[in-house]
Amino acid sequence: MTEKNLPSLPLALLPVVLTLGLLALQLFYFGDFTPHIPLVLGLAITGLLGVMRGQKWTDIREGVFHVIHVSLPSLSVLIVVGMIIGVWIASGTVPTLIYYGLTLLNPSIFLAAAMILCAVVSLSLGTSWGTVGTIGVALMGIGAGFGIPVYWTAGAIVSGAFFGDKISPLSDTTNLAPAVTGVNIFDHIQNMLPTTVPAMLIALGVYIVAGFALIEPADTSLAAITQITERLQQDFNLGLIPLLPALLVVGLALMRQPPLPSLFAGVLLGGLVAIFYQNGIGVHDVFTYAQSGYSVDTGIADIDSLLNSGGIQSMMWTISLMLIALGFGGALERTGCLEAIILAIVSRVKSFTAVQSSAIVTSFATNVVAGDPYISIALPGRMYAPLYRGMGYSTLNLSRATEEGGTLMSPLIPWNAGGAFVITTLGLGIMDGNLENLLYIPLAFACWTAPVIGIFYAITGFFSPKASEKDRANWARDNEDVMDLSDHDHLGDPGPSKEAQPI
Repeated sequence: MTEKNLPSLPLALLPVVLTLGLLALQLFYFGDFTPHIPLVLGLAITGLLGVMRGQKWTDIREGVFHVIHVSLPSLSVLIVVGMIIGVWIASGTVPTLIYYGLTLLNPSIFLAAAMILCAVVSLSLGTSWGTVGTIGVALMGIGAGFGIPVYWTAGAIVSGAFFGDKISPLSDTTNLAPAVTGVNIFDHIQNMLPTTVPAMLIALGVYIVAGFALIEPADTSLAAITQITERLQQDFNLGLIPLLPALLVVGLALMRQPPLPSLFAGVLLGGLVAIFYQNGIGVHDVFTYAQSGYSVDTGIADIDSLLNSGGIQSMMWTISLMLIALGFGGALERTGCLEAIILAIVSRVKSFTAVQSSAIVTSFATNVVAGDPYISIALPGRMYAPLYRGMGYSTLNLSRATEEGGTLMSPLIPWNAGGAFVITTLGLGIMDGNLENLLYIPLAFACWTAPVIGIFYAITGFFSPKASEKDRANWARDNEDVMDLSDHDHLGDPGPSKEAQPI
């Protein structure tokens, strides 16, 4: 599709506005947190728009399936994380982490410690989802034992986990952003530090203050903590051996092994630990835990809520939502709606401040509409790159903008792939009506303060590098690879395999 055949801006906005309206009706009027059907209707509306404008349904369908195909690695991580949670509970890995967390951590510094721990793990693994699905689950149990509201704990976990996903050289999105914008990955990581470090320090300060303000000795039920730790000791063999699956995963990550095989190795070792170290667990039990999750009835609600979790089936709600949201994003892309909207923005920005701010906001808005962090990085990254080059600014500014609006904001959008994963994996119960747990969104301070800092730099010109002579030489040499804005077919591909770290 060429630019002259793109839909007009009002027509391009129509399926977006109608879908957001349907989402609002479902979420706020009906009070039902199941965004699947509104997104299905949005996909249908978008497809109908394309057919009415002369496109073949087979072409639109190809766009839908293409985006789903590109994101299959993320769906694979979801499946493995579901297995990890169920098996690691059975092996005693998660119970051991909860036990030592409750006995060794100070409740007042728990939120800050949780953020730091998740940041270190995600930086090592290169995956925010793997971090949330492993150490994040254990931290939710520790926070519950301390009597900390779940949305505070979830906010700290998300802040730390997605910090690592943003700057780890092992992360797929950290590889995708510089690949799309034509910069070196390590230059990209270095250029993200001016927003990432202040955002993390702000979040750390807030969690320290909140910990001392919210958690006082009188508020912490020592009897409840004792009850939990004693029951964990009774039901599981704790100690170093149950920690071996987690240590294996971290070790493989430090050896720069791909995340997906590393996580699956953790599942296998966890199964062996469960069979040979825990009492009364057989091979079929491990299969059941990996498929349907761990299940126990202790008669103590706090313990049951901590341990009844995991399994591939626990991820099906999220996987189905991701498939639909990705399909909707693919339909918007293939019909030209996303390109028309972004081109309308690009044509109106004249200054670096406007370009940089628009790139951040566009990545965020694409996250909201398309539900996929990959599209939110790839599409704005390719559309805005010529503007930066024309203004003489390094596209390092653009790669940082797409990470801030794409990677960091994805877990804060409930129907986005990242948000749906966080809600399901951390057991926030949003789909069961616990809408107060959506407070984790504003409490994930590191995620949303980084884009705000990035916009501040755009206004002031701080940490906004100009193009170097080397950059200009590379642009001249690779000019044939620069995106032709009229070539819509290229925009549909969030990046070939060489652009992302294999999982």
